[in-house]
Amino acid sequence: MKKLRRGNPQAQKQLYDKYAPMLYGLALRYAGSEEEAQDILQESFIKIFKYIKTFEQRGSFEGWLKKILINTAIEHFHKREKHRFQSDITEINETNIETYEIKDPDFTMEEILKAVQSLPDGYRTVFNLYAIEGYKHKEIAEMLGIDVSTSKSQYHRARKLLQKKLMHLKNYINKPNGN
Repeated sequence: MKKLRRGNPQAQKQLYDKYAPMLYGLALRYAGSEEEAQDILQESFIKIFKYIKTFEQRGSFEGWLKKILINTAIEHFHKREKHRFQSDITEINETNIETYEIKDPDFTMEEILKAVQSLPDGYRTVFNLYAIEGYKHKEIAEMLGIDVSTSKSQYHRARKLLQKKLMHLKNYINKPNGN
C-alpha cells in the first residue's frame, strides 16, 4: 500500500492486473457497450490512483474500488444522458408479464449481461443500483438527481423489459431451429 500511495508504477500495474477484470465486469453492467465499459474502467483507475492516499484501510479495499467505479459510471451516465432517460419511459411498450417468472432459466452470464446492456440507459442504471448493488430508491434518486417515484418506475419498467427480453430469448432457444 505504501508503494501505491507514493505512485509507484509497478505497484499500480499490480493493482490494475489484480482488480481490472472484476471492475470491468462491474462496468459492463452499467455500460451500454464494451467500449463504454472500458472508458468507465479507465476513468475509475485514474481516480483510484489519484485518491489512493485517502483510503483509510478501515473497510474493504475491494468495496472502496467498487464504489469508485459505480460513482464513475454514474458520472459517465450524467455526462451523456442527463435528461434523456426520463423520456425513454414513453418509448417502450409495456406488456402484460406481471405474473410471469422465469423459474429455471438456461441463460449464460453473457446472455443475461447482453440483456441488461440492451436496456435503455436510465433503466439499466437504476436496475443495477437497486437490484444488484442494493441501494434504496431514495439513495438512487439522490445519486441520479431524479424523484424517488422516477427511480421506482424505472426499476419496475426495467424489470418488465428484462423479463420480456429473456422470455423472447428463451422462446428462441426452445424453438427447433433456434440453436
